[in-house]
Amino acid sequence: MGFEVSDELLGTFVPILIYWVYSGVYALLGSLENYRLHSKKDEDEKNLVSKGTVVKGVLLQQTLQAVVAILLFTITGSDDGNAAGSKPSLIVLARQFVTAMLVLDTWQYFMHRYMHHNKFLYKHIHSQHHRLVVPYAFGALYNHPLEGLLLDTIGGALSFLLSGMSPRASIFFFSFATIKTVDDHCGLWLPGNLFHLLFRNNTAYHDVHHQLYGSKYNFSQPFFVMWDRILGTYMPYSLDKRAGGGFEARPLKENKDD
Repeated sequence: MGFEVSDELLGTFVPILIYWVYSGVYALLGSLENYRLHSKKDEDEKNLVSKGTVVKGVLLQQTLQAVVAILLFTITGSDDGNAAGSKPSLIVLARQFVTAMLVLDTWQYFMHRYMHHNKFLYKHIHSQHHRLVVPYAFGALYNHPLEGLLLDTIGGALSFLLSGMSPRASIFFFSFATIKTVDDHCGLWLPGNLFHLLFRNNTAYHDVHHQLYGSKYNFSQPFFVMWDRILGTYMPYSLDKRAGGGFEARPLKENKDD
């Protein structure tokens, strides 16, 4: 009778919509110099790629992700007619979310770190993301298409499959992961930001990684810092006031080979 959209389609396209809405909010707040980790002038001068190119790159990655997501949902679609009507308990949902977060973090840490240490992969693939020396929100998913497939798309698929979550639960998980990823790249340290209060892996933490002195540290993304701590790639930092206004994340130890 009415028009219905499947959970699979929502799980595919809602995170994409949220990406642009949430990053759009940060774009509007970008003029708040007193809360920026880098000045607007540095954003315009230090980045090695135009914003138009970044938008095109992100749209390409999101298109590829959508295709893979639809294929994944199609292949794993349940034949159980009761599956759609069953509602897992909050405990089950919490377990699935935590499992998915750990799986995604583990996959991305090791793939991300390997892309830095393999000179060929860094030069031809991962260096594209690091053209954004001064990160900003809608550049969060600006990657080489192959990196987007390996880190984000396959990592997301593994999180979905190994956690056992339903397509409906995935709508919320991938929307949350998208918001977190955008926030980590937003370049703003706003008062009251819950991600900064709840996660050590946050905007300043990831900003350290985007700087030359931090390129061999802080590989963890997007949720926890456990792998950096366990494997010796954790770089602590202090958040200090910049002379011209805003903040600056400064390392608390000298850069060294690991």
